[in-house]
Amino acid sequence: MVSLKQLKYFDAVARSRHFGKAAEHCAVTQPALSMQIQELEKFLGVQLLERGRSGVMLTESGREIAERAARVLADVRDIVDVARQQGNVLAGPLGLGVIPSVAPYILPQLLPMVRDAFPDLDLHIRESQTQSLLSELLDGQLDVLLLALPVEHPDIETVRLFDDRFLLAMAASHRMSNRVKATPDLLEGEKLLLLEEGHCMREQALAFCSLRRIENINTFGASSLSTLVQMVANGLGMTLLPELAVPLESRRGDIRLMRFADPEPQRVIGLAWRRSSPRKRHFEELGQMIARTTAPQSQ
Repeated sequence: MVSLKQLKYFDAVARSRHFGKAAEHCAVTQPALSMQIQELEKFLGVQLLERGRSGVMLTESGREIAERAARVLADVRDIVDVARQQGNVLAGPLGLGVIPSVAPYILPQLLPMVRDAFPDLDLHIRESQTQSLLSELLDGQLDVLLLALPVEHPDIETVRLFDDRFLLAMAASHRMSNRVKATPDLLEGEKLLLLEEGHCMREQALAFCSLRRIENINTFGASSLSTLVQMVANGLGMTLLPELAVPLESRRGDIRLMRFADPEPQRVIGLAWRRSSPRKRHFEELGQMIARTTAPQSQ
């Protein structure tokens, strides 16, 4: 019979591709972990892993079973949550994933509020790009995500929290016409600075500006909004800055901000969780708290 312990150990090896790291993650000895996986392979009658000098690789059967094992373990965590959350609001472990263009601008205000309101909550924060967070949500490593919507997946449910408008940011010394508001054509002769590939904000900016050419787009070293702002302040180009980031990123006063003419470009910030999770009402309560912390920006 397949045990949850065997699935847990196999899942750890499948993720880390390393027996030693997997054993450390599972808090067991490497021989004990290896034995359980060998018993799993024997019971299933298939080889799950290829062990070589370069490390551990999944066989074709191993890849499919690893995906199913991750889903089983996520369902088990949901079962535990059902029992743990009865009568409690935001208590116990909670894995929150946040995209990098949101985390620095919400978490400093949010975390003290969460700590004071929910002292029994064991919150774990993971900051990463959207696709990585969605993958970790679906396989149960994370419970809820704070990110830009929409998220289109049949197993994921979302709630909209607030709209985050984009402003045009340029160096304070940049000479401008007498325009009151910016329009996409203003960027045609300028260097547009964007985040690196993989950031959802990059695609949102490109879509608004109708830009698909790469010759006027500079992403060198642009792994964060703070980096972009420093590049803009030093005259290397312009960027689209979300209003959420303005209070923090414009403090030095070496950039100029312009609002766009209607319709203003914006992104929608919301929460996402597994549709099977029993903690929907808790996530919605967390969402309400997040919306309150961002009220000045969302109006």
